[in-house]
Amino acid sequence: MDTQLIDQSELTIEPERPGKGTLILHVRGRLAVETTPQTWRAAFAQLETEKPRSLTLELSGLDYCDGSGAALLLALERWQAAHEGSAKITGANPDIERLLHHYRSVSETAATPRRQRHPLLLEQVGGGAIELYYDIGDLVSFIGESTMAFRRALLRPKLVRWREVLDFAEITGVDALPIIALLGFLIGLIMAFQSAVPLRAYGADLFVANLVGLSILRELGPLLTAVILAGRSGSAFAAEIGTMKVEEELDALVTMGLDPVLFLVVPRTLAAVAMMPLLTIFLEICGLAGGALVMRSFGIPPTSYIHQLMSALQLHDLLGGLVKSVVFGILVAGIGCYRGLGTGSGPSAVGASTTSAVVSGIVLIILADGVFSILYYILGL
Repeated sequence: MDTQLIDQSELTIEPERPGKGTLILHVRGRLAVETTPQTWRAAFAQLETEKPRSLTLELSGLDYCDGSGAALLLALERWQAAHEGSAKITGANPDIERLLHHYRSVSETAATPRRQRHPLLLEQVGGGAIELYYDIGDLVSFIGESTMAFRRALLRPKLVRWREVLDFAEITGVDALPIIALLGFLIGLIMAFQSAVPLRAYGADLFVANLVGLSILRELGPLLTAVILAGRSGSAFAAEIGTMKVEEELDALVTMGLDPVLFLVVPRTLAAVAMMPLLTIFLEICGLAGGALVMRSFGIPPTSYIHQLMSALQLHDLLGGLVKSVVFGILVAGIGCYRGLGTGSGPSAVGASTTSAVVSGIVLIILADGVFSILYYILGL
């Protein structure tokens, strides 16, 4: 028996060398957090010096071992394996055996990376179809709940928080005026310029007013306003309600006997529906102003531009766009609130709901616009 490697008040480690390249460490006492740091340095220094081919940790005299001690013993095993040596632990009592087994299994699981199998195309299609099926079912349920909530609000207007409706109207409508004005003016200006250049070669540059007026009033005005509302207000609705869902505030509303749809969805939808036609008209005015600026630069006075607009446009052109805007407002607010109410759990849930609200809102707006185009064609409008 050689000189003791570690000799502390609570721990003793004695090295034994029965043969060349073989090292046995007899561990006695308590291998705890108080003794492990010094023991760790000394044990690894011994291994670095001797580099044994075979290491045996003899624990029959070890009375106590905590997590730090188990980490040391397993670290000695791994060191031997990394240096192409063998290591074994003998003589440990059942409690220490269970502790070492637990730490060894955890260490192996953490060290072995999980290989994620990429799903096949058929699995992706099937999973998407199932998710779409349940999403449609939830959407139908939400439409039913919203319809009943609006029916209650219509029969008993005092149930609606009108102060909240005005606040949301300001956020949705008034605060959006700058971006609406800028986008409308630029769209009208660009359309007029792009169409005036080729039409001028045929002496038909005055008819740019017809093109700009009909395009903006019938199509681009309500469509662009709805897209802006989806990206600006629809996402905000989804984020607000989604945050309330994650923080369990919706459960608190239900506990207090309040209907979340009537309490949260109805005010936002009323505000969006009320503001959409006004925002659409404002965008159309700004778009026509942009077209007038381009026409003036081509030598056509504003009076001629206005006269051409009045001769080309009819009342149903304006009303058709406003009807679209009302439906688009319902879609944007409804989808934003629906995605917010369906927010899951986790740190990324609110962001996913917000993204889904914007994407779903824009897709539904385009689909509804296509339906309106077919319907107006059938009606001869």
